[in-house]
Amino acid sequence: MNASATNPKNPRSGSITDARPPGNTEPGSCAEETAGSYIMLVSIHGLIRGTDLELGRDADTGGQTLYVVELARELIRHPNVDQVDLVTRLVADPRVDDSYAQEYEELAPGANIVRIRCGPDRYLHKESLWPHLGVFVDNLVQYLRSQGRAPDLIHGHYADAGYVVSQLSSMLDLPMAFTGHSLGRVKRRRLLDNGLKADTIERRYHITRRIEAEETALEYASFVVTSTHQEVEQQYALYDRYQPQRMMVIPPGVNLDRFSPPPRNWGGGPPILKALAPFLADPNKPLILAICRPDPRKNIETLLRAYGESKPLQDAANLAIVAGNRDDINDMDRGGRSVLLELLHLIDLYDLYGKVAYPKHHASEDVPDLYRIAVKRRGVFVNPALTEPFGLTLLEAAASGLPIVATADGGPKDIIEHCKNGRLVDPLNAGEIADALLQAVSDADQWRRWSQNGLRGARRHFSWEAHVKKYMKVAKTAITHDAKQRRFYRDKGRLITADRMLVTDIDNTLIGDKEGLRRLMQVVKDAGSRLGFGIATGRSIELTRKVLAEWSIPMPQLLITSVGSEIHYGPNLVEDRGWQTHISYRWRREALVEAMEDLEGIELQPPDGQRPFKVSYVVDEERGRDLSARDIVRHLRRKNLQAKVIYSHGAYIDLLPLRASKGLALCHFAMNWHIPLERILVAGDSGNDEEMLTSNTLGVVVGNYDKELETLRENPNVYFAQGHHAWGILEGIEHYDFLGEIRRPESKESNA
Repeated sequence: MNASATNPKNPRSGSITDARPPGNTEPGSCAEETAGSYIMLVSIHGLIRGTDLELGRDADTGGQTLYVVELARELIRHPNVDQVDLVTRLVADPRVDDSYAQEYEELAPGANIVRIRCGPDRYLHKESLWPHLGVFVDNLVQYLRSQGRAPDLIHGHYADAGYVVSQLSSMLDLPMAFTGHSLGRVKRRRLLDNGLKADTIERRYHITRRIEAEETALEYASFVVTSTHQEVEQQYALYDRYQPQRMMVIPPGVNLDRFSPPPRNWGGGPPILKALAPFLADPNKPLILAICRPDPRKNIETLLRAYGESKPLQDAANLAIVAGNRDDINDMDRGGRSVLLELLHLIDLYDLYGKVAYPKHHASEDVPDLYRIAVKRRGVFVNPALTEPFGLTLLEAAASGLPIVATADGGPKDIIEHCKNGRLVDPLNAGEIADALLQAVSDADQWRRWSQNGLRGARRHFSWEAHVKKYMKVAKTAITHDAKQRRFYRDKGRLITADRMLVTDIDNTLIGDKEGLRRLMQVVKDAGSRLGFGIATGRSIELTRKVLAEWSIPMPQLLITSVGSEIHYGPNLVEDRGWQTHISYRWRREALVEAMEDLEGIELQPPDGQRPFKVSYVVDEERGRDLSARDIVRHLRRKNLQAKVIYSHGAYIDLLPLRASKGLALCHFAMNWHIPLERILVAGDSGNDEEMLTSNTLGVVVGNYDKELETLRENPNVYFAQGHHAWGILEGIEHYDFLGEIRRPESKESNA
């Protein structure tokens, strides 16, 4: 016998627990087992496109942009991946190429760059993006809803994207990964050591916000991808939320198809050779090559001093410094301008004309040829950066057969340990740098040994195939673990896939009958990814969580609390800050509390019933029985105050901002998440549910309702159930065929 036949508060029977939206995939089905993973990479700042990357254009367009593009291309080649999105910022600015204003760009079949609007359309440096990241989150959610599929894993690159994916992970219950690339705590310490004042650092770099974003990303990340063990132990370990078991050292890969030694029959030379030739009196000498951004941290100054102070090195080799692209030094940012001016000063100081090349322009496709030119001339690649988290250019040089001299820090230590293709140096010791470079270009036997070692080591330890193999092994563990932890909802990201929502009040509606609640929760579980579940209550978020735990109710995807003055999403309760800003209009909380002291028969509820945008009172049964909501509104108007007054159960009064209520909060949610109100079923029992019941939703009033809702009987979109508590909600689901085609009444007769 089914439960409905034995419960007097549930007079209706039926097979509601068997209802499922069409197309729902059962756990363990063939379709679920064979489906590939959808991985989303998020890298917001800089300029990202699939070809001709403008590496070195500025401090925001460096190795990270190349890494994420190549990672996306390589991930889609993995047999267990069927979709990769690289999400970045859309830039429509006459100062940059039109390609950055295209919403979609295919990298490979199944892999795309997706550009999302984030603040002004013009190009902004990363330090200016922080105020706009909330909008970026909202727009990215809309993109996900438009495609109707949630990623299996989201991976944020750098602090700004770490913040964004933390929000998405919390809101949508998705596993996330994080890569810092460079870290705020390390940068702040380095800038302080260089004499910059703390308030200047804060004003220029928004460093506190950046560090907090990194802390949040480390807290939520299922795993953190790092390049070196030193990065883990000396940089990430500085953070409060550092969790060593989640740190995965997976060195970046190098594109072995793109970076390779020069062919034997290499003809007259590549186009970039013409850009170097005018600088060099004897272009056939061995070539010391440096490729980097014009950034003080890259330490070009010390490299030039090492070369300028060593006559034997000048006699033995030329020096080429490829430091980004420029038309006019005066148009560069302050850091880049200072680096280039110092470069010119040192060339003049040491009279290095005819020995040092510093071309103004180079294209992305020129970079492999630069390495090959240096190999052809038996030269060496040098990276003298003050700190180097990894050093992708070192791998590119190794894969081209070019020996390296690099700073004894971070990535270079790991690369030379694996490849044995060069020397490490103290980046502050110009003499040591000069000696290492001279040895590299003078010892022919050693040069050949280092060249061959680099070729073998790059293929064995640093290929993209090896990188993605390790990455996907870690990702699979995170995705699988996440699925196992999701014990009630088997579908992640329901707010992305849902095309209908069930939203219910708690007290006397959702709770009150344990068997009815158990049956309803089973229906929600079985309905699959097309049904979202939400709660709208007068309780505070703390009291809501408490009652959910007491009644063993799984955390819903949507929580509207404090009579509609707060909205939270997902299991980690991400607050909708846009809603808070919206309802703050004309809200004067302290003045309202003072004005309400003039009224008799009411008293403030305890502190746990008060919220920033809600003031709550208990009505004295004797002294306050004649007090109406209209009386309170009139009283407040005389004080030049405005608030929405909600009277419920004849015993409680809530003052809210004019723009706040359960109904308006539900409308805000529906608009932001593109779920039509006509596809939202709401259930309630009292006066504070009235507004959401009478909006363009499908309403259900449970059988144990307060008489203050009796006036809604004439509304054709409000169904009065016979069943009490959750049984009434189940009855409403059947009445509207809510898990099927959704049957909307056309007249009040259909409500009979």
